[in-house]
Amino acid sequence: METRLLDHELVREHTPMANLVPAVETAFAADARGNTVMPSKTYIDLPDYEGDFRSMPAYLRTDEWDAAGVKWVNVHPENPERYDLPTVLGTMIYSDPRNAYPLAIMDGTELTGRRTGAAAAVATDHLAVEDATSLGIVGAGAQSYTQLEAISSVRPIGKVVVNDTSEARVERFVETFGDEFDVRAGSISEAGHCDVLSTVTPVRSPIVALEDVGEHTHVNAIGADAPGKQELADEVLKSATLVVDNYEQSTHSGEVNVPWSCGILTREDIHATLGEVVTGERPVEKGGLTVFDSTGLAIQDVAGAHVAYEGASDAGAGTSFDLLGV
Repeated sequence: METRLLDHELVREHTPMANLVPAVETAFAADARGNTVMPSKTYIDLPDYEGDFRSMPAYLRTDEWDAAGVKWVNVHPENPERYDLPTVLGTMIYSDPRNAYPLAIMDGTELTGRRTGAAAAVATDHLAVEDATSLGIVGAGAQSYTQLEAISSVRPIGKVVVNDTSEARVERFVETFGDEFDVRAGSISEAGHCDVLSTVTPVRSPIVALEDVGEHTHVNAIGADAPGKQELADEVLKSATLVVDNYEQSTHSGEVNVPWSCGILTREDIHATLGEVVTGERPVEKGGLTVFDSTGLAIQDVAGAHVAYEGASDAGAGTSFDLLGV
């Protein structure tokens, strides 16, 4: 038996949003139905290096396939400036749950960006108004690109407003998408008054106030991925129909973690998990202010790895090698 090695280009090529978004949606539904095993994300803090490691294992079973894997990933904010490396580096091991054979080892950095975009697309599809045509993005880093790619696969996005503290990052984003979308730089408020808003920043103090969002805006809160981080003001979270990807992760390290720990938000303030919305157990009436708190789940990685492996295998892509010698 052989293991398939997939680099970032092959992961990107073989996870088209047309396949990835439905797979991630299926993973959320499987989780809501109890058809997943997903231990809590494990953190290894590295204060000497201003970063951390995270271990994310999971197994999921659907009507058509089951899959298992683990992602070893980090967040080192000083990497770009100090080492000329991305802030996030990840490696995904994708295994056959029948016998534990490692079917593939693949770039987890590309996978993380794409499955995060896909999760936002699933949330947007279930929570945003049906006629949403405008998207605001706060934070023009790597995650912003897959946000636009994924969300535009579920809504006919035409206008895009992007905001970032770096003019250079905004310029790169506009240049990348300028031929496909009506995209321009704008303020946080201009971005927030679009039909859909994705926030993808590493801030620890809220930057989006209640007056910065529209009455029917759907917000994908992506940036908060560790305790102490928060992008949206408490008033936004209190005013919105609030949906999380996972109760435990969100209250520990997601967008709601700070107001939750302060007692500003309680369990009654969280309407549902996205899986509960997807399955129809706790639907959301579209038309009001909604927020999706995305912490990133291991089942998303496994679903994405499944799509990448199947696509690459069908195409005969990647490097196959005998990892175990069996």
